[in-house]
Amino acid sequence: MEPKISKDILVNKLLIECEKGNVLHQEMLYKHFYGYALTICRLYSYSNDEAVSILNDSFLKIFEAIQKKQYNKDLSFKGWLRKILINTAIDYYRKNFKHNNHLDINDVVYIETDETNAISNLQAEDILNLLDKLPELHRIVFNLYEIQGYSHQEIAEQLSIAESTSRVFLTRAKTKLRVLINKNF
Repeated sequence: MEPKISKDILVNKLLIECEKGNVLHQEMLYKHFYGYALTICRLYSYSNDEAVSILNDSFLKIFEAIQKKQYNKDLSFKGWLRKILINTAIDYYRKNFKHNNHLDINDVVYIETDETNAISNLQAEDILNLLDKLPELHRIVFNLYEIQGYSHQEIAEQLSIAESTSRVFLTRAKTKLRVLINKNF
């Protein structure tokens, strides 16, 4: 019976081999983090195909950075991976949707609700479907702030928008989500 190798040791061994350009170990690293990475990418995309595209672009950047010894082995690989995934998703947005998805404030209707447990009754797929109905920039700001924990200042810097714009987009996203929840649930 072979002894179990801890995940940290496994990841470190994979990183060492990836640094050498070993394609087999790159594939193993990709497969090891695929589920985690796809979950993050899906938050920033409208479809699984877009999410996979962002994920693949991210891993190309990761493998290149590892081979160029730009990854600091003292830092958490998972945290570094998460940051690259989010930045690649933002780049994808900038490249593909910058001017396509704007929502007029007059299109959003605010509805007060006593249904405070509506969110807790939703499944992950329901939440993703609701997020898919938001304009791209609103969804990105919502994900960065509410899910990833970035500040409005950090979001503004990453998206090249004003901090106040980040706040407005978050408010609009929340308002639109409330409307969608009341309408659909």
